[in-house]
Amino acid sequence: MTSRTLYLFASAAPPVFDVARVIETAQADGWDVCLGLTPTAARWLDDSLDGLAALTEHPVRSEYKVPGEPDVWPKADVILFAPATFNSINAWALGLTSSFVVGVVAEGIGKGIPTVAMPCVNAAYAQHPALDRSITELREQGITVLYGEGGFTPNPPGSGKPKAYPWEAALAAARQIVDQT
Repeated sequence: MTSRTLYLFASAAPPVFDVARVIETAQADGWDVCLGLTPTAARWLDDSLDGLAALTEHPVRSEYKVPGEPDVWPKADVILFAPATFNSINAWALGLTSSFVVGVVAEGIGKGIPTVAMPCVNAAYAQHPALDRSITELREQGITVLYGEGGFTPNPPGSGKPKAYPWEAALAAARQIVDQT
């Protein structure tokens, strides 16, 4: 079986602490996983970065490479951006690419890379009108956004359930997109 490459991107939200298990699940399903993190997520996982790089057999990236440097990852078959925070979703929809992972997914729209996003926001952020606008914009650009029924549903502030984050739905959506192409 030919290995498929999954770029797994994550923002700093509590489900990011479960990323090693998610990588192992994806690998068991035949994915070659490359892990990209927002700068804050990389800081949160700082003590685990070497282990995550060993697990994926690829460097964990949270910064842009220097122009002219070779790319250290294989080409992506699909990108899964989960958890994607309020900030990351809005920056992506607006094309604000100051972070590596947001830059890659923004460019991925133009490159036609299939992409799945699953937000992780609390109910207070969900009330902000920018979130709905950004999700609509990303969906109009062809991004599969798992938000609401069948995806992530916000919890009241301070009452998140990181272990209940629907990682399986996110991985299944990435698999389905690749299987359809």
